[in-house]
Amino acid sequence: MLINCVAYEDGQKLSDIPVSDIDQWIAKPGCFVWVALKDASTEELQQMQQEFDLHHLAVEDARNGHQRPKVEEYGNTLFVVMKMPAGGPDEWALGEVSVFVGGNFVLSVRRDSEPGFLGVRARCEREPEHLKRGAGFVLYALMDEVVDRYFPMIEQLENELEAIESRIFNRGQARQSIERLYALKQRAAIVRHAVAPLVEVAGKLHGGRVPAVCQQSQEYFRDVHDHLVRINTALDGIRETIATAIQVNLSMVTIEESDVTKRLAAWAAIFAVSTALAGIWGMNFEHMPELKWEWGYPMALAVIAASGGLLFWRFRKAGWV
Repeated sequence: MLINCVAYEDGQKLSDIPVSDIDQWIAKPGCFVWVALKDASTEELQQMQQEFDLHHLAVEDARNGHQRPKVEEYGNTLFVVMKMPAGGPDEWALGEVSVFVGGNFVLSVRRDSEPGFLGVRARCEREPEHLKRGAGFVLYALMDEVVDRYFPMIEQLENELEAIESRIFNRGQARQSIERLYALKQRAAIVRHAVAPLVEVAGKLHGGRVPAVCQQSQEYFRDVHDHLVRINTALDGIRETIATAIQVNLSMVTIEESDVTKRLAAWAAIFAVSTALAGIWGMNFEHMPELKWEWGYPMALAVIAASGGLLFWRFRKAGWV
């Protein structure tokens, strides 16, 4: 679906144009065309391939989707693939945006993602002094928007991790904490798989050999690269903290199980002594000590109770019961 198709000259918006007129506008010196598509059909991509002379391999990647974040050069055209949050803060699915950048055009193809880039276009149009840098600055603005959408996800991961850590030493919370920690680890992995390759992508757009279309915007891509490094560092910290929390949680489970084992062992010892004494006096022999004594039975009960009480006191003092 075509979202918009706009022609710009010297940083100023000229007008919305039909797709059929793209070739006329990109032929004008100082002009560039910015086209945005969402869930583009095969026919739309073929039309754009003809209008902008796109490489068929890049078009195939944009059509099929499910690409790893990357940057590739096809002649004078730059092809960039990015993963981006697909919905609200509670949705952890990732969409995909493919961006074709040439000296006089920008084509963005968004897949499986509801949030669009209308705000990015509006921001660029409010800054004509930057937009006059051309298609390279538009690529920066799109990348910057994608990267900024990861910060709320990182904040949510950190907040949830802090909430789990605050309850990790509460008794009876072990199973629930483990489940939440593994769910958190999975979400962190989703973000990391999207961000880590993007660090390399941004690194290729500033310093050293930079594609010609990005030459005038290198300092902006450096800023995007710094943001990505911050996100990646935060993710590493989150993953390490999750691993530590899982180990602590498993240790707490072991400690709780040890406490239960000690309690069971203490009570088993108390009953074992009582059972042993009762078994001795219960043996069916004719000549048993105090068998004919009037107070023999009460004395046996008293000895059993006293031995059990003594063991209980000792175990209670040791913290076993």
